[in-house]
Amino acid sequence: MKGEGKTVMMKSRLKWVGLVGLVLSALSLFVHFLLARFTEDGFSEYQTSITIFSWRPIFENVDIPTTQSPLYRRLWGPVRHLESLHPHANPRGNYAEPSMQTNGFIFVRIQGGFHEIRNSICDVVAVSRLLNATLVVPEIQSTTSSKGISSEFKSFSYLYSEEQFMTALAKDVRVVKTLPKDLKGARRKKKIPLFRVPYQASPYFFLHHVLPVLNKHSVVELVVSDGGCLQAILAPQFEELQRLRCRVSFHALRFRQEVQELATNILHRLRSPGRPFIAYDPGLTRDALAYHGCAELFQDVHTELIQHKRAWMLKRGIVKGSLSVDSAGKRLNGSCPLMPEEIGILLRAYGYSWDTIIYVSGGEVFGGQRTLIPLHSMFENVVDRTSLSSSWELNRIYGRESNLASDYPKKLTPVNVELKRKAWKLAGPRPRPLPPPPARPKYPYNIEGWWGWVAESDNEPDSTVMELRMNAHKLLWEAIDYVVCVEADVFVPGFDHDGKGHPNFATLVMGHRLYQSAASRTYRPNRKQVVKFLEETRDHLYQANRTWLTSIRKHLRNSLLDGLTEASVKSKSLSFLSYPVPECSCSSHDPAKSTSHTSSSSHSLHAALGSVHHCPAWMDTSMTSLSIEKERDEDLDEDDTSSSGLFLRNSSGAAHENGSGEASKEEAQLEDQEELEGGERR
Repeated sequence: MKGEGKTVMMKSRLKWVGLVGLVLSALSLFVHFLLARFTEDGFSEYQTSITIFSWRPIFENVDIPTTQSPLYRRLWGPVRHLESLHPHANPRGNYAEPSMQTNGFIFVRIQGGFHEIRNSICDVVAVSRLLNATLVVPEIQSTTSSKGISSEFKSFSYLYSEEQFMTALAKDVRVVKTLPKDLKGARRKKKIPLFRVPYQASPYFFLHHVLPVLNKHSVVELVVSDGGCLQAILAPQFEELQRLRCRVSFHALRFRQEVQELATNILHRLRSPGRPFIAYDPGLTRDALAYHGCAELFQDVHTELIQHKRAWMLKRGIVKGSLSVDSAGKRLNGSCPLMPEEIGILLRAYGYSWDTIIYVSGGEVFGGQRTLIPLHSMFENVVDRTSLSSSWELNRIYGRESNLASDYPKKLTPVNVELKRKAWKLAGPRPRPLPPPPARPKYPYNIEGWWGWVAESDNEPDSTVMELRMNAHKLLWEAIDYVVCVEADVFVPGFDHDGKGHPNFATLVMGHRLYQSAASRTYRPNRKQVVKFLEETRDHLYQANRTWLTSIRKHLRNSLLDGLTEASVKSKSLSFLSYPVPECSCSSHDPAKSTSHTSSSSHSLHAALGSVHHCPAWMDTSMTSLSIEKERDEDLDEDDTSSSGLFLRNSSGAAHENGSGEASKEEAQLEDQEELEGGERR
């Protein structure tokens, strides 16, 4: 009996120990979630370390490449001819600070996507300076409370930091958060003058039309909807307005803290393997494809969607021409985006290995992940913001959003049969005409994806609150991509126009990189020439010969400088921020001290950059002039003998199946030596 009692007591004690352990485990989990929810500073680094990401980098060689090797310099090194170019957007000459007594208030409503919003904000600041007006912090229509976003943010502060915006422009323009109470009430009653500003209006439009009204009413409201309200290229007397645009875009417009922190974390995760990375912006948006007539680049439903959008644009006069467009001819003419497969071929042909890290940017890639499959097949480490961040981090930047009402129909009320019979008896004399049948209700779950509204109507469907909220989220996604692309070691655009024929997101990135770090590698391939190269070897695209590879490499290398010449002519006339040189830059290179060694590329570069101001004394650096030895590095690609099997991974064994071992591991190890020998022969 005593033995049985001891056994029962032992079992009960074990049960109590187990129960206490479970309670402590539950308590620790509860504390952990409290820390994750309410701790901002101390927990952020820890949370980053424990987040489970879908991306794990795969490298053929774990050794970090040396920055001094010729191959590394050819692929990742700075552009020597642009190393003397530095950012310098400070005012020059006499530049008065804004007076407290201004001509009135300018209230602005901005419509459009990320790049249009950024261009428009820079323009309205310049207009406020031109008119000596007080600027009210602009209202971004895509981020108002009616779009379903979190109530924590006002319109402008959903994307940018208001404090940074006002502080950075304190010596340029007087900026206030809201209108005075009396003017705010007048605006609600629509009693203040309103101007729908045309795209790229002249400064004289504002001086002759807007300024008199501003002086009379002390307030005007501007509606900017086309991605800019001021001419891109201004007369010399307005050059300070150009530098003001640069100060707004590159210094005053800083993303709010949560967005900036997430973008910085993604950058750290990209650089954590110790390798440089490429940022690639496809530019494949439905609007752009429809505007430029590139529907046949896709198949099936995607072609229908693009054509439907183009028909809608034709009705509203957004695009001119016919509905049926020869997409193949457009592609050969360079008017269509380069597809991800074509970008992948260019990068592999230039010498980037299959384990190169490629970051794909863009809030929308039309065609989805299926479009990116060829790029994934050529490069193992293709990532985007979703694979480098957790859902917790993305939800954090959205703020606390309310649950939207369900679009599904509510449960129908039951019909009272007795009341229905009574109503029928009291309905009046017969016979009488029957009423027309009610319209068939259209519920979202009855429409199969995109096909439903494409078949039923020629118009684009009205956006639901959920879609409006998603559009606001896209602005945050593109803000993250913008930071990553600007800081990338290499940037490659797939397209440089949007759905209105204006410069797009990629052109803003290239302009920012040209301003901030001009020597960083930014390829600007000529799409017409690239398509010509690809068509020449279409039947043997993945087993290209040496001559073709040399041509591709020479074209990409030349695009680093020749692309600047094209941008100075085409892009700058539509968007100043896409090419802010020479107004916002200075050169540390003194032409008087330059050697007699000049090249044709130097002359073309000088023509593209224009008359660049010499950097002031306080910005002088100890940079040496270009030497012939450094210039050799840019010609190393001509002596690279690698050819067939270039796009096949060394570990796949496909090169052996084709009877050629040129993509073997030994060739990859000897490539650096071949580059060095090529440089020595020069």
